[in-house]
Amino acid sequence: MPGAGLGRQQPQGGLGQDGGPAVQPRHVATPNDTGMIPVFGRNDEADQDSTRPRRPGFGLRGPRHLRHKVSLDELAAVGVPLGDDGIVIGTDAQKQPAVLGLSRRTAYDVLLIGGLWTAQVLALRAAGTGARVAVETGRAHVWTSLVRAAGAEQQCITMYEVGHVPSLGPSVSSPVIIIRDCGMKPPRGRVSSAPWQSVVTLLPYLSPAAPRLLQTSSLVGIQRVSPDEAAHLSRTMRLPREETDTLSTLGDGVTLWCTRKDRYYSLTTPTDAEAGLLGSARRLD
Repeated sequence: MPGAGLGRQQPQGGLGQDGGPAVQPRHVATPNDTGMIPVFGRNDEADQDSTRPRRPGFGLRGPRHLRHKVSLDELAAVGVPLGDDGIVIGTDAQKQPAVLGLSRRTAYDVLLIGGLWTAQVLALRAAGTGARVAVETGRAHVWTSLVRAAGAEQQCITMYEVGHVPSLGPSVSSPVIIIRDCGMKPPRGRVSSAPWQSVVTLLPYLSPAAPRLLQTSSLVGIQRVSPDEAAHLSRTMRLPREETDTLSTLGDGVTLWCTRKDRYYSLTTPTDAEAGLLGSARRLD
């Protein structure tokens, strides 16, 4: 209907919808617009224009980006903590929280060459972040007390026999973490990693399945291993000599998390509730 398209502009020199000359906007937003209309000189026409009421839909001021911009030097003064989100698995060498981001929009596989204790702490803390944890294990007796204590009346941690994990329907609002505790030779999982569904595979030590898992994992956690195992991992993960020598002397609760490019150590210290349920940190089960 006539006059309904308020804010729709006609090409310059054309006619408006009522047949009269088109109304041109007095202000056009640009990427560098600060929201201030510059005044280069005053004259009668400018005075009249400043007192003229603005018509809604015409001459609206554009985005005012510049007032929200800071220089690189000023950015250090912004007191907002920035970092990854996920599961606090421990503290790093600088006594800062070491965080594992397991809930991702892409498939993510993690290999942990270490003890059951660390895997169980990881399961508890993952459930504490709101993720659904599925434990695939052939030794249900070592997980039963944890599943009961963590779930209470809710099944935040569920347990399945090897090869019997169903489709769990992961989503951004309900991520899933599958922990596979299937011994030294874990079979290929029936359910694999997917968007918002990560898979953590626990290996007590290196085994014939280790080369395949090392190649397909996005992240590898290594706890104390023998010197021979450390040498093998050094070649596969491209570890420097000093870190290779350290792997056979790591203390209980210490894990080297690494990819082929990045590495960092974390020390997992149990909370009072975790210590009461799982005991103190240990490498051997």
